[in-house]
Amino acid sequence: MGNEFVTKIMALKIEHADLDAAIIALSSNDHIDQLQIKRLKKRKLAIKDLITRMESKMIPDIDA
Repeated sequence: MGNEFVTKIMALKIEHADLDAAIIALSSNDHIDQLQIKRLKKRKLAIKDLITRMESKMIPDIDA
């Protein structure tokens, strides 16, 4: 796992934070687009799952 892997995780974390900010901004709008918010939340969750999977690959297996 090289720097590319770590860079990808960092980029995903930034995208996750950007989606969070977008969801908050849309939610505070008077004309809330529930479908768009739902799609953003779904994308945010998918990114979070991907980050978790990638980070777990970075942890070395320990033989018992």
